[in-house]
Amino acid sequence: MSNQVVLILHDIRSAHNVGAIFRTADAVGVNKIYLTGYTPAPVDRFGRVNKEIAKTALGAETGSPWEKIENVSDLIRKLKAENYQLVALEQTENSVDYKTLTLKTHQGESSVRLAVIVGNEVEGIAPEILNQCDAIAEIPMKGKKESLNVAVAAGVALFRWLDK
Repeated sequence: MSNQVVLILHDIRSAHNVGAIFRTADAVGVNKIYLTGYTPAPVDRFGRVNKEIAKTALGAETGSPWEKIENVSDLIRKLKAENYQLVALEQTENSVDYKTLTLKTHQGESSVRLAVIVGNEVEGIAPEILNQCDAIAEIPMKGKKESLNVAVAAGVALFRWLDK
């Protein structure tokens, strides 16, 4: 069985970031993208295409399964019940270097069930969401900036964890 990987984009404000993440998710083989909170969707509730997402996703938004869900905690409970390992990509006191994260295999198989959550470009992921995660991973920074753009960070981590 192959890896089952889902991505949760929570309260991402930039449609350009959403589009870039769709493109990366397609490249690395993410099975589904969940858009939670106020994260914009490729198509709004009236069926109108979000041109900013389409511009950066370059078609990945039409071929990648996605779902809009308002309540992220309900989604987390559902994924945990389905045996997904929930990993937040965030900088906290308790986060581990993303290169040392151990992905758990599902029922002794060689495949993993992984749900990766990324959050708001400024505020990050709220503590009440982080408390529901199995692990929190961060990308160590060597320069003067304290973090990467959310779309870049998602790409770095996803390729590290899944390109094996």
